[in-house]
Amino acid sequence: MASKRKIIIDTDPGQDDAVAILLALASPEIEVLGITAVAGNVPLSLTAKNARIICEVAGKADTRVFAGCDQPMRRNLVTAEHVHGRTGLDGPDLWEPTMPIQDQHAVDFIIETLRSEPTGTVTLATLGPLTNVATAFDRAPDIVPRVAEIVSMGGAYFEVGNITPAAEFNIYVDPEAADIVFKSGTPLTLMPLDVTHKALVTKPRNDAFRSLGNRTGVFTAEMTEFFERFDKEKYGSAGAPLHDPTVIAYLINPDLFSGRHINVEVETTSDLTLGMTVADWWRVTNRPANATFMGDLDADGFFTLLTERLARLP
Repeated sequence: MASKRKIIIDTDPGQDDAVAILLALASPEIEVLGITAVAGNVPLSLTAKNARIICEVAGKADTRVFAGCDQPMRRNLVTAEHVHGRTGLDGPDLWEPTMPIQDQHAVDFIIETLRSEPTGTVTLATLGPLTNVATAFDRAPDIVPRVAEIVSMGGAYFEVGNITPAAEFNIYVDPEAADIVFKSGTPLTLMPLDVTHKALVTKPRNDAFRSLGNRTGVFTAEMTEFFERFDKEKYGSAGAPLHDPTVIAYLINPDLFSGRHINVEVETTSDLTLGMTVADWWRVTNRPANATFMGDLDADGFFTLLTERLARLP
């Protein structure tokens, strides 16, 4: 088999983040060097706890989890308990994880790992606000050219916004951080709402998770059933979008996705459109392309991959 893809998962779990982590931990193509928690869907104390709960569900309690930034670079934290519930993982019965949180700060771990691993071998898989990554880039500019790629769930163009009329949540929470990352010159692949809103957990797909017969499948189904109540009511859709697992699915099988290499800028000053990702999908500007902005996915292929991998866990 080809060598494993080394990744750091930067995340703010969140039910869909949790499913993404499970997918990564279940996949032999991927080596998770560490999981870095950031404040986002819920405050940092909960995202750091939730990341460890997920590792324990997967039977991977030796995974290293690091707590990172507890607020955006220049703004007050906006959270999303209205979507994810008070814990961030509402749905299943939760517990106090017994696996430890690492002593090192997530930002220091990101910097140290990128300096110590060979250049171009570590991918950053970002599932939440980009505070940790941007802070690391700010503090240690020498690591920026060492990153293989950033694959990030964030932004929107045709779907526009989900936390405001103009902005997607992850970008909106810390637009300054997103701006730093988008302008860093690192190869960047974005999974915007345009893609994730096509990855809907319909009832048959959720039933498939539950009928796997393992605790991971049941735990996943309980999370996604809670999660989808909000989105079904909001969008009138057949299920909730599983946003974050698209990042990990892309690392395993990029052929599931299609998009364009275009210029994407983040709005950081307007009150009206703060956090908007202005994607030059139609290439009407001369601004240089800085991101592969995904526009579509094979939803059935995505859920087949996800279900097959979750079946491998305890």
